[in-house]
Amino acid sequence: MHRRTFLTGGPAAVATALGLDQPAAAEVPLGTRVGAADAHRVEAAVRDIRLLDDAHGADALFDRAGRALRRAYQLLNCGSFSARVEQRLQAAAGELAISVGWLAHDSGRLVEARSFYAEALATARMADDARLEAHSFCNSAFLARDADRPREAVRAAQAARQAAQGLGSDRLRSLLAMREAGGWALLQDRGACERSIGTARQALRDRPQRRRPEWMSFYGEAELLGLESQCWSALRAWDLATDRARRAIELQQPQFVRNRALYTAELARDQLGAGEPAAAAESGCQVVALFSEVRSTRIRAMVADTASQLRPHRSVPEVADFIQRYDAALAG
Repeated sequence: MHRRTFLTGGPAAVATALGLDQPAAAEVPLGTRVGAADAHRVEAAVRDIRLLDDAHGADALFDRAGRALRRAYQLLNCGSFSARVEQRLQAAAGELAISVGWLAHDSGRLVEARSFYAEALATARMADDARLEAHSFCNSAFLARDADRPREAVRAAQAARQAAQGLGSDRLRSLLAMREAGGWALLQDRGACERSIGTARQALRDRPQRRRPEWMSFYGEAELLGLESQCWSALRAWDLATDRARRAIELQQPQFVRNRALYTAELARDQLGAGEPAAAAESGCQVVALFSEVRSTRIRAMVADTASQLRPHRSVPEVADFIQRYDAALAG
């Protein structure tokens, strides 16, 4: 299926990408011949899910992407294929499991996300696929941080770094250092956090375009700054947190609408932490304006928390305006 057709078709096209819109495709009979075209469809589904998530967030995608994942593993477990097709299917099914795990994470299903990442890691180990293993541990580290398991976040990031040693990707090394930094920040170890941030910055300067994994299209200076903002926020260094969040918003490429909403929600939270309710309310209004475009439970939860903390300050005109817009968006 042509990429442009998929993207303009919306989330429903995730199912179509793997033939899930056809009742006969619900089960894969044992011994079904699986070829390169089937592997290509799984690979294309992974790419298209990522593109839709970049633009719209996870909430509208999770259920259909989960069906696509079940189909992919049916092909892998019930099909008959060549060694080359098997290798491609294993890699694609593992990447699809990570994508679905991320959709679960972003839509607030943290326990399910953990399960999907474990499935991807098992696939990586069985296939002896270092790229998939590093990616699985990378996302597990991010999930552990958001689930308030900072030591697990640090250990998962370190395991990802070990898996990635032979891959030669400076950009991946940078992201993994930021995943580790996030764990150290929650542990209130500022020194270790700063060292990890320094490693991430240096790695991003070292030939950042060389051997970049396909799934890392989102990662660059803007994302590094957004992750750094989260670290400073955890350390309650509000001036640094707000500075990094602002810079992340300014540098973000236009197609990453979801990430722009995320950075702006982070900025609002940081401004509130810095004792700037009017500024936090203005940033909150910018995120609310994206609610119809970006469906992310994780981002909405951040804005809900900001709104809850701002309600006692409704005498501030900017806060009153934000609360009105936020309540109207929830009622709409």
